[in-house]
Amino acid sequence: MNVALYIARRYLFPKKSANIINLISRLSIVGVIVGTSALIVVMSAINGINSIVEGMLSSFDADLKITAVEGKYFSADTINIDELKKVEGVISYIDAVEDQVLLSYDGKQKYAILKGVEDSYANFLGIDSAMVIGKFNLKNESGQDGAILGGGVANSLGVGISQFTPIHIYYPERSAKKTISLTNAFNQKRIFPQGIFSIHQEIDDQYIIAPIHFARELFQLDGKISSIELKLSEESDLDDVKNEVKAILGNGFKVQDKYEQHELIYQVIKSEKLASILILSFILLIASSNLLGLLTMIILDKKDDIFVLRSMGADSRLIRKVFFLEGWMISIIGAAIGVLLGILLVWLQSQFGLVKLYGEGYFAIAYPVALEIKDVIITLVIALVIGALVSWYPIQGIKKD
Repeated sequence: MNVALYIARRYLFPKKSANIINLISRLSIVGVIVGTSALIVVMSAINGINSIVEGMLSSFDADLKITAVEGKYFSADTINIDELKKVEGVISYIDAVEDQVLLSYDGKQKYAILKGVEDSYANFLGIDSAMVIGKFNLKNESGQDGAILGGGVANSLGVGISQFTPIHIYYPERSAKKTISLTNAFNQKRIFPQGIFSIHQEIDDQYIIAPIHFARELFQLDGKISSIELKLSEESDLDDVKNEVKAILGNGFKVQDKYEQHELIYQVIKSEKLASILILSFILLIASSNLLGLLTMIILDKKDDIFVLRSMGADSRLIRKVFFLEGWMISIIGAAIGVLLGILLVWLQSQFGLVKLYGEGYFAIAYPVALEIKDVIITLVIALVIGALVSWYPIQGIKKD
């Protein structure tokens, strides 16, 4: 057995443990346990929020979105759609048209993004599950064109579901010459609100969905589209399909996955997770700093033992190793117990919903959590590195031979 490890273990778990140093050792272990378990719980909570956001955006964003590199619109004929449908993993596709418009309703106005889609859009992505008022129907009972509004857009305009009060939509007239007449400057159409959806604030505050033929007429596109959206099978590899689609389309088109379509949202979540890790790591460092004083006290308390070890031929390197291992073992024990405790808390939350979200509009009642193996590894590495650092400093006071 390693001599230094054996001695360090005996110092850490002495037969007589009724002294202040051993009490501080146990408190140091508790500090590491609290810090590591907090890291596990917080990272799992952020993962849970991320999974909720992904689930909500999945009802609005396609797995892959094809847009032109230059310009807003392109002709669908420029893409060999038959080749795309042959790509393994591609289930279906839809054409879409979108651009910024001005909305007017009952004296209120708001800029928004009008997205024109095909009738199969609800089945294509499942946005019907995000409806909070009405149903996803792009026609009213009279057969007139209908629109589905994001919750933020509806609130800004004060829109109610009505068969008699339409929303007026304005878009700059492409063929209009320079004129001071506002009447000729805008192409105008009206549409009846049929429902309201709620997905994410960024989407809810911007989007209104309408039939694609309605959007084409408003934008005067003559059959052009702004994007082709692809739906992939669950077992398909996103990166492989994306690369294959890029190879078919060439450099004239841009292919974006869900994360790239709303890169800012996912970057914010990643930044929040990184900030949480840094803050909790600093707290863990403070909790582990007890080891600095603890090891100093142990070294002073074991002066006689150090003298005996030296007389038996032990050099300073061995003696330093003994106390370093003792401090590091405290971190190892605390980290191991803390990780297990954190995993247990996350499991209890996922199974029983101990912490709940109350209030109208929340997606889930129980606070969402999701444990990832990489987070466990990151937590262990942080705890052990901090433990090694704070254990290394006090032993430098042991004089060399």
